[in-house]
Amino acid sequence: MKHLWNSLNIALSMYSRLPAAQCDWSEENTKYVMCFFPLIGAVIGALCFGWDALAGCLGLHAPLRNVALVLIPLAVSGGIHLDGLLDAADAMSSWRPREKRLEILKDSHAGAFAVIACAAYFFLLYGTLDMVTGELVQVYAFTFIVSRSLSAVSVVSFPKASAEGTVAGFSKNAQTRATQVTSAVYLLVCAAAMFILQPVSAAAALAGAALTFLWYHHMAMKHFGGINGDLAGCFLSVCELAMPLAIVTADVVTKALA
Repeated sequence: MKHLWNSLNIALSMYSRLPAAQCDWSEENTKYVMCFFPLIGAVIGALCFGWDALAGCLGLHAPLRNVALVLIPLAVSGGIHLDGLLDAADAMSSWRPREKRLEILKDSHAGAFAVIACAAYFFLLYGTLDMVTGELVQVYAFTFIVSRSLSAVSVVSFPKASAEGTVAGFSKNAQTRATQVTSAVYLLVCAAAMFILQPVSAAAALAGAALTFLWYHHMAMKHFGGINGDLAGCFLSVCELAMPLAIVTADVVTKALA
């Protein structure tokens, strides 16, 4: 039980700005970190749902409501996943050989393509969330758990681009089977809840997540020879844009056909 508690605190301290107790990052204590990773998504989803309800009660204008929805995941995660997206944007836009792309991922400086990707990402996310209203927010709240569950699966299942780094370390120490089973449970529970709330939106969101996951594996293997922390962060960021975009698209098509 102590190792589980320590794994939870390591997950919170590594992947969020949520309060966490200090503990030793030993091999035993990092075995189940990925099992608790999706719980951070549950916190983000709850905060987004709560903020949407509060904004509605207060009668706040859409821009303020939307900006907060964009910033809540960033504030909770501390931007660790967005950093991966920006690094990946620089690496992919370099059109260099694999070794050079891996070097760019490690570079702490943001290039021009990272800045462009960041601006495009937030503009598109803002516009998408402006249309995620009413009952669609309920489905959207679960997407943060889905993205992190898939990310956890990738960390313990996909080949690694390097034997060094956080992802490689967590993967080496992780209980692979426990992480895969736990992530599958998260995904099944989320899928069931989403389908009960809004079947069409749920199907669209999960399809968006699945397609992004396939793209992530293809991109990582073809251009980097495996995954690392930056590519995992890139996937999570893209997935959390693809799912609400799919929800909105499905809602627009459904209303048009009605």
